Amino acid sequence: MNQITRRTLAVLVDNEAGVLSRVVRLFSGKGYNIESLAVGTTDDPKVSRITIEVLADEKQTHLLSNQLRKLICVHSVKTLQPDHSIRRELVLIKVLAQTSETRNEVIQIANIFRASIIDVSISSITLAVIGDESKAEAIQNLLKEFGILELVRTGMVALERGQYTIDEQTKEKGEFDYGKNVL
Repeated sequence: MNQITRRTLAVLVDNEAGVLSRVVRLFSGKGYNIESLAVGTTDDPKVSRITIEVLADEKQTHLLSNQLRKLICVHSVKTLQPDHSIRRELVLIKVLAQTSETRNEVIQIANIFRASIIDVSISSITLAVIGDESKAEAIQNLLKEFGILELVRTGMVALERGQYTIDEQTKEKGEFDYGKNVL
């Protein structure tokens, strides 16, 4: 039976107005909630890469991928396999830190999580954390006791490991054996 899990789709699209809206409407029109969304230009300024995470099973993911491929603005769609991809998210957290003791404690937590301290004021510290969901949630839970003033997440970005890319023409055959059931 197909299991509903968080699936990561990498989509290359034209970098022009309205493209993101068309892609998002496809998901909402089919009744899917996008769990995470990150968009940015690639090394080619005419092309953007959209990383979309959605809760779906394998069959649903295949259908969504096929629907995306039908859009004229879409160049390529790839379902990234968790075992063979790198996923990261940037989280900015502003924490209440009105005393030097509190600031020191927050700095110690930041050091443990390899977070960057990007702003310090008399009453707050802002941290930047890069990692997966579990890292972001762990530091967030520790910082709650100090008082989180603001928190923002970029959404997940992902790339395949090794020589594999979203562009089939640049792939080296045989680096990873994904099996026959890969989308």
